[in-house]
Amino acid sequence: MSPAFNLRRALFTGGRFLVVGAISTAIEIACFNVFVYAFGWDVVSAKVAASLIALINAYFGNREWTFRERARRSRIAEVALFVSTNALTTALGAAMVWAGVGLAGSLLGSAPGPLLVNTINMASIAIIVVVRFALYHWAVFREPAATTVDAG
Repeated sequence: MSPAFNLRRALFTGGRFLVVGAISTAIEIACFNVFVYAFGWDVVSAKVAASLIALINAYFGNREWTFRERARRSRIAEVALFVSTNALTTALGAAMVWAGVGLAGSLLGSAPGPLLVNTINMASIAIIVVVRFALYHWAVFREPAATTVDAG
């Protein structure tokens, strides 16, 4: 396989990942805002709950479309890796929102408004997208190791 072919395949895979991610992000942002501004939840609880809801879309979109050509593990093993990866990245995203909102509140001397809270949330999502793609690509939906046939 030539390097150009691998690059092209990686770009197509990355493009599909971004489409699934955009839909999941829209779900996450909508849920986050409903939880915070309609239900009065704190930002960390809202971030975690919204991320978990969006992950349902992300799993099926990535398994069935983005990484569809990859070999499948058992569904239980794959879901366990997916959930573990997303637990880690969700915790990282929630920590970034918590720290960002806390820092903004300290700098402003009052609670930040919806625009700043959403800006902080979007920044955390952008960072997590890169981390998730790497983990999905190399750990969750990885290609199987090449097998060799014994000719002797």
